[in-house]
Order: sequence, then structure tokens, then C-alpha cells
Amino acid sequence: MLLQNRINKKELKNRIKEDDTKRITVSFYRYVIIKDPQALRDILFEQWANLNILGRIYIAHEGINAQMSVPNENWELFKNDLYKDECFTNVPFKIAIEDDGKSFYKLTIKVRPKIVADGLDDDSFDVTNVGNHLSAKEFNEAMEEPDSIVVDMRNHYESEVGKFIGAICPDADTFREELPIVLEELKDKKDKKIIMYCTGGVRCEKASAYLKHHGFKDVNQLHGGIIDYVRQIKAEGLPTKFIGKNFVFDERVGERITEDVIANCHQCGEACDTHVNCANDDCHLLFIQCEKCAEKMNGCCTPECKHIASLPVEEQRVLRKGRKKQDSLSVYKSRLRPNLKDFLNKK
Repeated sequence: MLLQNRINKKELKNRIKEDDTKRITVSFYRYVIIKDPQALRDILFEQWANLNILGRIYIAHEGINAQMSVPNENWELFKNDLYKDECFTNVPFKIAIEDDGKSFYKLTIKVRPKIVADGLDDDSFDVTNVGNHLSAKEFNEAMEEPDSIVVDMRNHYESEVGKFIGAICPDADTFREELPIVLEELKDKKDKKIIMYCTGGVRCEKASAYLKHHGFKDVNQLHGGIIDYVRQIKAEGLPTKFIGKNFVFDERVGERITEDVIANCHQCGEACDTHVNCANDDCHLLFIQCEKCAEKMNGCCTPECKHIASLPVEEQRVLRKGRKKQDSLSVYKSRLRPNLKDFLNKK
């Protein structure tokens, strides 16, 4: 069996769009020593491809981090096969709250140095000495304590559309950038109660150990992240302290948690929390765009990108030929963050 995808993106997206298979979007992670990540990667690819599973999975010596779309009919087979491996027995799953079955269009499993790029030397501190894990109810109660400090361990574009009320939201593009920012911001608050959260919990596992290593006394983290928080508050009838959307790293881009719209269109300033990638294939800048601006700009971020995207595909390829990667904007991580309003006002 060929252990990788060889079909182009456009065809795969058309296939999943037309496919009416009922699916479960799920994420999970586990920090566990994996002796041979490449061998495990190949085994899982064959197993999951045979079950028609799609998704994005990272495997490293330190563990696994997975976001997946599993056909309903194969859910029990997938779960039982995974649990047979003692490394993953009873690993907790976070199930998506909004799921149309179109979250992923292919199966990608990659071997990486780490399951989350954090830029840390894991040998310099005890990565297993993590913070206290809080349930949704406990997290809500901790937020009510007068000296608690809530810290969002996600990136700026995630917290822009949804966050816990009163949280510190660092202006960072990556988790690697965020850790030193958080450490600096909290440097005189080591005796306070720190409560952290992220999407599914994996970033907080490493961040909480990092803060404890730097002398923080009372470090806590939302168990299962925002995804499981929402499941718990619905199941238990608890009030939500999270407002807006939960940004997710798949084709859905976001799950709506409350009706609050806390962000604005990056082009006209109207209330909006819809993330898109620029329609110019040489840009793909992630930004927020309302329906009016999407129509006006043909899904692009700037007039220049609108012009390029309107050219025949062959002409676009000629423009891209020989261009270095750093010369184009990068999905999710562009430090350029152009002021899109300025571009439109120059017309």
C-alpha cells in the first residue's frame, strides 16, 4: 500500500464536498515515549486509510497530536484499534461541537521533532511536572477567585475571534513566540493563581510545566481545552465564560460557542469573525473578511492579490516561478499583518 496521498488538493476537496458520509471530527494527544515514530506512522497510516479516516497527525519521540475525521460507521473500530496500543490506551478524545463531516479532505501523518513546536529544550526542565487539571466547573470557579489570572495560550488570530472573559491574550503568531511573552508578562505574579487554556489542552501541558520550572506556585490548566469545556458546560448545564468562536485548525476554521462577535472585518471594520485565506494562491494570508468585502475583493486581501487571482492559472504560475517562499505571505504565521484598510483606502 502507498503510504501517502498522491491526489491533488482540488480533486480531494471536490470529493469530500460531494461525499455524504457521516463523520466525527475528533482531536486527541498524548505525551508518551515512542521509540520508532516512523514505524508507528506507517502502521497508523495503513490502518486509518483503510478506515477512510482523514486528518492531520503529528508523531514524535515525545508522543502524538492528532486532529481527525472518522466515519461514524468506523468509529468503534478506530477507537478499539487505537486503545490496543498500550501507549494510547484510554486516551481522551475531544469531539467537535459543530461538524458537517467536511473538516479534512485527506489523511496526513507526519513525523516531527515535537508534537507541538515550542522551541524549548525539554532536557532543561521536568516536562512531566504539569499544572493542576481543571474541569469546566472548576475552571469557572477558579476564574471567580479575586487573584486569579487567566492566560490564553493560543495565537493572536485564535483569541481575536473568541476567548475567556478577562483573559490575557498575548500578541503572538506561534506557541514558540508566546512562551517568553507570557513569562515576561507574569514575571512579578509568581504567587498568583495562574489558570491557562488552549484549544485541546496539548499546549498547556508543556506551558504549565514551563511556568512551574520558572517558579510559579499555583499553575492550573483547563483539562481538554476549549473543545471539552464546551462539551462539559452543555452536558452539565453550566454557564459559559468563553465568548465568540473557537478557532480550529481544519477546513471549518472555527466553531461557534456563543453568538457574540468580538472581532472585526480586517478590510472595512464591520463586526465579523469569519476567517478566510486569501484567494491568491501565492498569498493565502489568514484574515477576517465580511461577506460584503469578500464579494468586493473576490475573496482576496489586497487589490494586488485580487488582480493576480483573476489572471489565468498559467500566468499565476509564471509569476510564482522562482519566487522564494519568504517573499510570499505565509498562512497563519505572517508577521507582516498588513493593514488591509490602508490598502483599500489607497484605491
